[in-house]
Amino acid sequence: MPGSGLILGIESSCDETAAAIVERGARTVSSVVASQISTHARYGGVVPELASREHLRAIVPVVRAALAEAHIALADLDAIAVTAGPGLAGALLVGITYAKALAFANRLPLIAVNHLEGHIHAVLLNEREAEGAPENGAANGSRSNSSGDPALALVVSGGHTHLYLVRPMDATWSYTLVGRTVDDAAGEAFDKVAKLLGLGYPGGPWIDALARFGNPRAVPFSFAQIKPKVHLGGRPPRTKAAKTAPIARLDPHFLFSFSGIKTAVLRYVELHGMRAESRARVTRVLQNFRLPQTREEALALCPQPTLDLIASFQHAVIGDLEKKTFAAAESMGARRVLVTGGVAANRELRERFTREAAARGVRILFPTLALSTDNAAMIAAAAWPRLLAEEFASPDLSADPSLALS
Repeated sequence: MPGSGLILGIESSCDETAAAIVERGARTVSSVVASQISTHARYGGVVPELASREHLRAIVPVVRAALAEAHIALADLDAIAVTAGPGLAGALLVGITYAKALAFANRLPLIAVNHLEGHIHAVLLNEREAEGAPENGAANGSRSNSSGDPALALVVSGGHTHLYLVRPMDATWSYTLVGRTVDDAAGEAFDKVAKLLGLGYPGGPWIDALARFGNPRAVPFSFAQIKPKVHLGGRPPRTKAAKTAPIARLDPHFLFSFSGIKTAVLRYVELHGMRAESRARVTRVLQNFRLPQTREEALALCPQPTLDLIASFQHAVIGDLEKKTFAAAESMGARRVLVTGGVAANRELRERFTREAAARGVRILFPTLALSTDNAAMIAAAAWPRLLAEEFASPDLSADPSLALS
């Protein structure tokens, strides 16, 4: 049985360098995140080469800050955990290489964690901290999970839109892929629409802030059901991560597609002559990088028709996420729904999912806003069951940009 129960988590899968100390998967002792938003904002998205360089600059001071905040030394740790994928190859390698060096130099076990599993454990960590986890550090880390009842998890972010059936099993967890996007992730659609409209990066917070002041039914966006491609003969289509997460065996009712609505917004902008207005807005946003708080501030940035377009876009995307998530939960007999990832911080999403869960008698769980976006506490929390099961990474651990969770 582990001694201190302290795990150092390191996360560097995309554009945030993070380190955290978590005790027995149930208590965050420290959490430090170095954001790269200002670096990538001028480009309207993450530039992989720049992200890797920023990780190289930040990784050492971020880990040192996490240890200092926790008032511990490396010798006090039971293990080191690191994100092995999915994510940007160069960014992942920075975290993995540093974690391997630390583990080797301090004779500590190294635990590889899937980034998607980390997001799911962000919700579970928040739940454990709210409840007060058992002092003996039970394997699943939470009294509410001891029954073994499955939960339906929606992982929705800039890089992922996945549905998993999650079950606690002995000292570990099992994950069954239920649904996923066949093209763009929901957060990616938010970012691209925000860029199209001349808003800031990341686009999710801007869309969410401005949508409050628009009419969500002004533009009738809709989603068609995704149908199997007959010409593929059951083979998975050539889509993002299709090699490791094929859709051919998944129920089409639980598949997402957000490239269509992104194109629909583009066509609407072109049809209504909003291009010039969007280009002019870029300068104002970069000069005053602050989200609007009032209707007056929103109208100073966008005319009412643009606010209506933004509200309609967000309403449609969240409606599709809500419909398919709760349909999957009902189909799988899950009485708990976990919503996690960067898009889980969206105000409208939380409100609508909470109402729908109450109407269905289903328990809904979100992480805190800090745990919704990429962080290392979720990586350290996900590593705790693996430490108990002694599932350690091999010395040749490397980055896997398309690592699947199953």
